[in-house]
Amino acid sequence: MTVFTEGELDYLASQRLGRLATVDAAGRVQNNPTAFFVNPDGTVDIGGHAMGGTKKFRNVREHPEAAFVVDDIVSPDTWQVRGIEIRGRAEALTGQPPPAPGFSAEIIRIHPRRIISWGIDGPMTSREAGRPHDVA
Repeated sequence: MTVFTEGELDYLASQRLGRLATVDAAGRVQNNPTAFFVNPDGTVDIGGHAMGGTKKFRNVREHPEAAFVVDDIVSPDTWQVRGIEIRGRAEALTGQPPPAPGFSAEIIRIHPRRIISWGIDGPMTSREAGRPHDVA
């Protein structure tokens, strides 16, 4: 079974930015907008121009958990929103092929454990990665 539904993959492919939440060694939360790339195996790579020197990269090295949210407003008139939250184990990797021109060879890779989506495949759903949707 795949990690993401076809609708979720289509949605993620249509977006360019998400927000990555990490936690430092003292338990302080940091949240930043980031570029992202979904890999064929269902992992999500977070990239940037100098990723290896960032606090979020250091946070993942110290506390390898993360949450990543991609969302948008389909219609402000009816307040129709959609999005996806990906929670999971995170890795701070070096020496990787840069995911886009001008990006560094350091990435954060998220291995999804829990996926929560809304407005994509219907009502809000929550599931363990790779398992069928069940209503949250």
